[in-house]
Amino acid sequence: MAQLFKPYANSLAKMSVLGAGLAPVLIFYAGSTISRSPANTKAGVALTQPVKFSHKHHAMELGISCLFCHTNVEKSGTAGIPPTETCMTCHSQIWTNSPELQPVRDSFENGTPIKFMDSDQVGWNQVNKVPEFVYFNHSIHIDRGINCNYCHGPIQEMQMTVKNQPFSMAWCLDCHRNPEKALYKDGDLTAKQQVFNLYRKIQAGEKLTPREEALAHGKPYEPTKEELAKGRELVNEYQIKKSQLMDCWVCHR
Repeated sequence: MAQLFKPYANSLAKMSVLGAGLAPVLIFYAGSTISRSPANTKAGVALTQPVKFSHKHHAMELGISCLFCHTNVEKSGTAGIPPTETCMTCHSQIWTNSPELQPVRDSFENGTPIKFMDSDQVGWNQVNKVPEFVYFNHSIHIDRGINCNYCHGPIQEMQMTVKNQPFSMAWCLDCHRNPEKALYKDGDLTAKQQVFNLYRKIQAGEKLTPREEALAHGKPYEPTKEELAKGRELVNEYQIKKSQLMDCWVCHR
C-alpha cells in the first residue's frame, strides 16, 4: 500500500517545496501592489482640507495666475502654499461672510496658521509629496519649460485638488532618460513663459497644438519625429546631460 501512494507523496513534497520557493515572490508582489495602489499613494484621492479650494474656479473662471499664489515656483525647490494674507487680498472684499471661509478669516484675525473648524488639526493636507529621501526642485523643471500638468494632471480643471501621479521612481526616470519627449518651444516665449501661457490659451479658447491638448487634459502624449528632433535640439541648447540625469545623486542627495 505504501508503494502505491509513494508517487503521490513525492509529488506533494515537490509541490510543497515549489510553494515555499514561490512564497517570497508572492509576498513581494502583493506588497509591491499594495504600496503602489491609491490606498497608499493617494493618487486620485481628494484629501479633506480646512477650506474647499477650487483651482478651476480661481485659475480658469477668474483667470488668476498660478504665480499669484505659488510665488516661489520659478525660483524655489517648492511651489509654496500661499499665506493667509494672499487669500485675504480678495476675500477681505468678497465672500466676507461665507461660512466656508471662516478658517481663513480666523487665521488672518488671530495671526495663526489655518486650521480645520471641526478639529484641532492645523494646516493644509499636502496633496503632492515625494518621500523625504527624494530631492525635487520645481524651479529647474519650470526653467526647462516643463508644464505643471506633466506631473499634476489637469490642475486647472480640478474643483478639489488630487494627486495625479503616484510619483514612482520608474515614472520619474522615464522622463529623465528621454527628456527630449517633454521639451518643446511655444513660439518666441521663454521656457518659463510657455509654462503658464498654456493656461492663458485654454482660458481664452485659443486653438491648442496636439501636445498642448494632451497637457490640458492630463493625457500622455507621444511626440512626432519632428518634435523629438526639436526636443533633442533643446537638450543641447539647455546643456542637459542625460547621463547625469540618471545618476542616483540627482534625486537622492
